[in-house]
Amino acid sequence: MNDTQAYLTPEKFEELKKELEHLKTVRRREVAEALEYARSLGDLSENAEYQEARDLQATIEERITHLENVIKEAKIVAGDQRGDMVGLGSQVTIQKDGDKQERTYTIVGTEEANIHEHKLSYLSPLGEALLGKGKGDTFSFETPAGKQTYKVVKVA
Repeated sequence: MNDTQAYLTPEKFEELKKELEHLKTVRRREVAEALEYARSLGDLSENAEYQEARDLQATIEERITHLENVIKEAKIVAGDQRGDMVGLGSQVTIQKDGDKQERTYTIVGTEEANIHEHKLSYLSPLGEALLGKGKGDTFSFETPAGKQTYKVVKVA
């Protein structure tokens, strides 16, 4: 896999396109209005509202550029591409050695990773260790707390 390419699920791809459209149509206009208002206040050298609006404008433009690049280079992946082996888009249930609790994660690209939503980047230590594994496979990987061993319970 190409480490610089953004691998996205179809849902995340659509979400990023909507965010880009919102930034270009709504947020740009809002910032332009804020800049116009701040200019009307006079001296720009000591105008905190003007500087704040300029900073926001720069942040929005950076995000727009980033999203345009991600969308242009994105490779859309679906969960069923790899069958019974863990790959991008797979939902995998694992169990830590010596622990009864199972954890389920979805393997995603870096742009989509969010541990709170149980979405692991395929480039994360656990994500990398899971790639190519199948149901019943046992694997280990290094963490700051030391070597961890897990078993793949289910791949979907």
